[in-house]
Amino acid sequence: MDVGARGDSRDMIGRVKRFVDRLREGVPLSAFWRGLLLRRHFRRGAGLILALPGGPRPVVKNLGGEIVVESCSFESGVRLEIYPGATLTIAKGVYLNRNVHIVTASTVSIGRGVKIGWDTVIMDTDLHGHSGKPAESKPVVIEDDVWIGCRVVILKGVHVGRGAIIGAGAIVTKSVPPLAVVGSPRASVLFTASAPTD
Repeated sequence: MDVGARGDSRDMIGRVKRFVDRLREGVPLSAFWRGLLLRRHFRRGAGLILALPGGPRPVVKNLGGEIVVESCSFESGVRLEIYPGATLTIAKGVYLNRNVHIVTASTVSIGRGVKIGWDTVIMDTDLHGHSGKPAESKPVVIEDDVWIGCRVVILKGVHVGRGAIIGAGAIVTKSVPPLAVVGSPRASVLFTASAPTD
């Protein structure tokens, strides 16, 4: 057996083990099936996608962009809209709760281990112009290990630093530093946590 075949065999065994572990954790079999149906909308990515049951399946409206998704979980009602030439990247371990809506006209990048609460909207564009000006779009970057509460709105040009926490109902129009905890509709920095030590 050559080295490549052994690597493929180990990779397959690892996938089966993760699948069995998830079933033991109580993930319903239908979440795997729904995840397979969802994966066909993504051009690149690897890993296990779960689309959890309990409501309408996630919707992907891809008008000519690129979607890169690693292992992650989608609750019911999630909606992804990607416009021509845009790129949406969702890294490993991301959890999108019910009715999360992501609109990408340029670039939205979501880092590893990000947890996003229900009814959250993330958009890198105004969607339409005003007063004779065209719609504007600016990249949105959400770094690793960010927690986003329910009904948060993250608008174009925002960069959320690693480990930040955004409280429920915040409207984020400016960048958030790493480890900052922001709250209130104005997304004011309430305090900054210290990084965990090893």
